[in-house]
Amino acid sequence: MPPLQLNAAVEKGRSLLSPLSYDDDAVSLHSRSEQDTDSEDDKILAAARNSRELRARDRMVLMEEDEMDQLVLDSRAQQERQRRGSSLQRRGSNLALPNPIQALRNYGKTLSESAIHDPASSVDDLHDEKRRIRRNRRKARKDRLLRDARDGEDGELMHEMEGGTIKDGSSTGESSDRDDSEELDRQHLMHVSGAKTAKTRRWRKCAFIYTTIAIALALILALAWKVSMDKKRPTATQLRSNGTALFAPTTLIISLDGFRADFLTRGITPRLNAFIKEGVSPLYMTPSFPSVTFPNHYTLATGLYPESHGLVGNTFWDPALNEEFYYTDPARSLNPKWWGGEPFWVTAELQGIRTAVHMWPGSEAHIHNMDPSFLDKYNGDEALPRKVDRILEFIDKPGLENPEPAKQLRPQIIAAYVPNVDANGHRYGPNSTEIQTTIAEVDGMLNDLFHGLEQRNLTNIVNVIIVSDHGMATTDVSRMIQVEDLVDLTKVAHLDGWPLVGIRPKKPEDLQVLYEQAAEKVKSNPNFDVYLRDKDMPERFHFNKNDRIAPLWIIPKAGWAIVEKAEFNIQEAKAKNISYHPRGLHGYDHEHPLMRAIFVARGPAFPHQPHSKLETFQNINVYNILCDSIGMNPMPNNGTLRLPLKIVGLHNADIPLEQPEDPVPVSTVEEVTTKMTATLPISTPSSTKPVTATIGVDPVENEPKRPTRPATPEKSKEPQPSDGSEKTELDKPIEPEKPKEPEKPEEPKKPEEPEKPNEDKSGSWWSSFKGSWDWVKDQFNELVDKVTGNGSQP
Repeated sequence: MPPLQLNAAVEKGRSLLSPLSYDDDAVSLHSRSEQDTDSEDDKILAAARNSRELRARDRMVLMEEDEMDQLVLDSRAQQERQRRGSSLQRRGSNLALPNPIQALRNYGKTLSESAIHDPASSVDDLHDEKRRIRRNRRKARKDRLLRDARDGEDGELMHEMEGGTIKDGSSTGESSDRDDSEELDRQHLMHVSGAKTAKTRRWRKCAFIYTTIAIALALILALAWKVSMDKKRPTATQLRSNGTALFAPTTLIISLDGFRADFLTRGITPRLNAFIKEGVSPLYMTPSFPSVTFPNHYTLATGLYPESHGLVGNTFWDPALNEEFYYTDPARSLNPKWWGGEPFWVTAELQGIRTAVHMWPGSEAHIHNMDPSFLDKYNGDEALPRKVDRILEFIDKPGLENPEPAKQLRPQIIAAYVPNVDANGHRYGPNSTEIQTTIAEVDGMLNDLFHGLEQRNLTNIVNVIIVSDHGMATTDVSRMIQVEDLVDLTKVAHLDGWPLVGIRPKKPEDLQVLYEQAAEKVKSNPNFDVYLRDKDMPERFHFNKNDRIAPLWIIPKAGWAIVEKAEFNIQEAKAKNISYHPRGLHGYDHEHPLMRAIFVARGPAFPHQPHSKLETFQNINVYNILCDSIGMNPMPNNGTLRLPLKIVGLHNADIPLEQPEDPVPVSTVEEVTTKMTATLPISTPSSTKPVTATIGVDPVENEPKRPTRPATPEKSKEPQPSDGSEKTELDKPIEPEKPKEPEKPEEPKKPEEPEKPNEDKSGSWWSSFKGSWDWVKDQFNELVDKVTGNGSQP
């Protein structure tokens, strides 16, 4: 530009920094333009984008800076060329130096010749042209970035661009205001929230997968354990040969009714004791409550408590059927409606396993319309040798090796019932000479049976299980209670059971009255307990979840009996010295030592060391053991034991089985009225353990007459006092004075006043106590002499 024109421009208020005279981009430095908004958007986007976006942005900034540097270098190079050309031109033509304003215009001409050289163009047109050029340039950069990001780490950026979330004019597009910035923030928050939700879903998915895997592994391990246990148990396909025949798993189970556990310690059962040394057994097996024959034999057969299988007693009333079950009446007792559960012979027959039952209680009831393959009806008079022959007859039937008709194939379960010990225990008492003989005869029967198995080479082929259902306790007229003395029978509709008594009132409202009447009598006679079925029946009895169980029960202590006058008049019997029969009873607390039963097993299903010892268990477990011994699947039941049995060591011959007291000592009337505790020795010669008891009878039963009753001739030489204890003869001289004692109100306080005996040393109380104490000391000294050998054994 000529100097004159430059001066004129200055005069008009223009300077070299004017957008028209200096730099096309300088205008944006002094005005609100898209460049400013681009900067603000850059800050927002930088704060709102992730690391990949930031890295992409940095790359774009660097590329812009490189491009700007390249433009500056190109401009300087062009100026240098022009300078050199001008210098040569000046040296050749003496022309002046080029005007710098014209150089700027020439640079601007490369950007927009039409806008700069058009005289009619305005500043706004120039700005529009510049924006268009910048858009084209940035669009080219964006396309290049898109190509670079298509397969690289900027894939997220490309996704945003394709989704329309990047507006033209941004740092990755064109410079312009972000109209959708709030929407982007919202989308970003949604993206973060969605990422957390996705993370939670992934965590739950992983947890579900891992839990499923853990459960699957647990199921696999349980299945493997079951398979391994099943392999240990005998199966129906395992055959054994005795040299002449093939035997599938076969088990013989024999029940000795009424065989008390301590009968094994009397020295009259050599075969049973040898069998214990050959097999596996607990010290004793606990029966179920009530400890009577039919409930316990059906528990042995089903594995169910009496409350579960429905046989809740030898006699009971069913309110639903409005009928009474009575075990000695076949017309009633053999009806299948009374028998619940599934006995082992039905379980076996339904699984294709043949059974033979020799007079087992309930086997003739046609339960579930199913009978054993071989069934012998009950015959209480059958001789013991005949039983042995019958059992061996079942054993000798043809097996799978013989193509005989299926009806004649050998049974795999053979069950036999031996009632002799129970019958004579009732008739003569568990301590009589007759019962001793019977026990020895039963042991001889078992010896013949084992000898027959040995002859057939079946000792290690046939499983043998010997059990009993309960024990036996000695009783007599001195251990009896009249039920009329306990409750008002006019309010009673039915009496169940014996020697325990279940009471059904005529009216429901009379139940509490009858309970209170019986509970009041306990205060003067602690030889029985009173329970309401639905209130305080002991849980260990498992005797309340069946309507056949009477709502009120009077349960006597072991050796006692509760009877009606129509059956037995106690006062009249005492006055006339009439003996009470039966002489032995059971049905008491199933955990009492006198009620303990036996369990002994031997055979291939019991691969234990001889003379192995088990923990004591209840007879509900016999059903499972029997089923497992032949590979039979048991029905659901209350038992928990399965084969193989877990032993706890070997029996110690140096530690004999505990000898329970039988009969249970009965204290005198004065001991009841004064509430004293008498320490008496055990009456059996093999026992050394004293017992502490507070026992008595109602004074109205004329207790002083008990010592005058003569002993019955069937008593054995063993100490067996028929009236409670012969030792009460020492107190006979002072007995006439005793009926007055209950009237003294101060007597119950005597144990709390130690000085009172000193004040009344001359009275009858002190004399009685001193005499009793001296007698106890004498008995103890005699016992010490016997133990140390200073005295003679009886």
